[in-house]
Amino acid sequence: MHNNNQEIDLKTEVLERIIRAFFSHDFKERARLIPFDMRPKGAEVLYRCCIYKERAILKDRVIAGLGFAIEDDCETVDLSKYAERSLERRKPEENPLTIVKAACKGCVPNRICVTNLCQGCVANLCRKVCKFDAISIIGGKSVIDSNKCKNCKMCIEACPYNAVVKIAVPCEDSCPVDAIKKNVNSTAQIDYKTCIYCGKCIMSCPFGAVHEKSQIIDILKNIVSCKKVIALIAPSIVGQFSGNVYQLKSAIIKAGFSDVYEVAQGADTAAINEAEEFEKRMKSAGSIMTTSCCASYNQFIKKHLPEIRTFVSDTETPLYYIAGKVKAKHKDALTVFIGPCIAKKNEVKENSNVDYVINYKELAALFNAKDIKVQDCKEEKFDIESSRQGRGFCITGGVVAAVSKVLETKDLVKPHVINGLNKETIRQLKKIVKDQKCAEGNLIEVMCCEGGCIGGNATVCMPKVSIKAVKALSEQSKDITEK
Repeated sequence: MHNNNQEIDLKTEVLERIIRAFFSHDFKERARLIPFDMRPKGAEVLYRCCIYKERAILKDRVIAGLGFAIEDDCETVDLSKYAERSLERRKPEENPLTIVKAACKGCVPNRICVTNLCQGCVANLCRKVCKFDAISIIGGKSVIDSNKCKNCKMCIEACPYNAVVKIAVPCEDSCPVDAIKKNVNSTAQIDYKTCIYCGKCIMSCPFGAVHEKSQIIDILKNIVSCKKVIALIAPSIVGQFSGNVYQLKSAIIKAGFSDVYEVAQGADTAAINEAEEFEKRMKSAGSIMTTSCCASYNQFIKKHLPEIRTFVSDTETPLYYIAGKVKAKHKDALTVFIGPCIAKKNEVKENSNVDYVINYKELAALFNAKDIKVQDCKEEKFDIESSRQGRGFCITGGVVAAVSKVLETKDLVKPHVINGLNKETIRQLKKIVKDQKCAEGNLIEVMCCEGGCIGGNATVCMPKVSIKAVKALSEQSKDITEK
């Protein structure tokens, strides 16, 4: 599932107004007025029962946009105080996600349900296939005991009338590790001890109730203080905005950044290191190795499947390598990763070479607020061009393709791709641990997002658009072995 366009537009508008307020003569007052400016007196009610509820939700979105947890909000504190606190803040808050409770509709429980399409057929197929004795026939109709039901869906498949359905809670249903559930107040709550920060709950919620806490004000504070702030752009940024990657570099500098580096350079380093490691493992009787560049997959390993750690590459992520190079060259600079991935906010907590993280929606809001059109900017080349394979890291299969290209002994490798973390692919990973091997291959690429990083939760265009642009740029680039 890709982000709902209306929800993207709303979040981007809030961020854009926050940025405009920051650059105004009175940041605190302009921030306070954002809900009223977006829903003035007499305005049409677009989403909720009344204009007051819409303003309350907009206030929560502004709180998240200023970088704070909505759950900690006291209704008596107005937005001007949050704006003031954002200016005083020395570092971003710990957990990157927060819930807009007023936007959460408190969906009905996730369950299997028999609808009134049930014909009370003589065959009773739904009852016969249930292994948990959860279905009874009452009044000539099938009834499911929710206390016994294990949500196996066998009854759904068996019913000839399609009378049995799954009632899904989108955020819960999309989470591969069951880290988001409704609390006693029937609103969503995230268990950060199990969350892998994949962002799928953000993408799936049709009410936009799951929010990232933005670090945009922290970055802008440093920019206006004339500090050197360098952007590190992920490979998946290609195609997200009108214009090419060289115009994008120019646009980012126009927005206030001192310089721009491609994280694809770090991907080149990661591919070379991972190829060397793979060859050593295979030559020393190793059976398999999985990639290690996905931050969300690394969180999954840490919290849910530590047993697979022995098969995971020790190579660091592309961001790790490029950030280290940039910090070594610009010791006084602050670095900002710009990508599609909320999990990076957790990764950088363990990497002192990266100071802040923003996503493509936030960059779009910054461009809009400063009236920057990427396609109108001049082209500005990078000091070092990334390789075809490094730029293709963000597409499914791109990592194993890059590693395979570098390998000296190419007959060693049998690539296999796990395209997205979900309940089924997690079972596959657990089977690999159990069997201590993988029948499908020995170099296994694991990406949390389907399609690769171009399917991340904070992208602003459809994956097929980004894929086309990434491939076009890659075709113009040199092979990693030619650099």
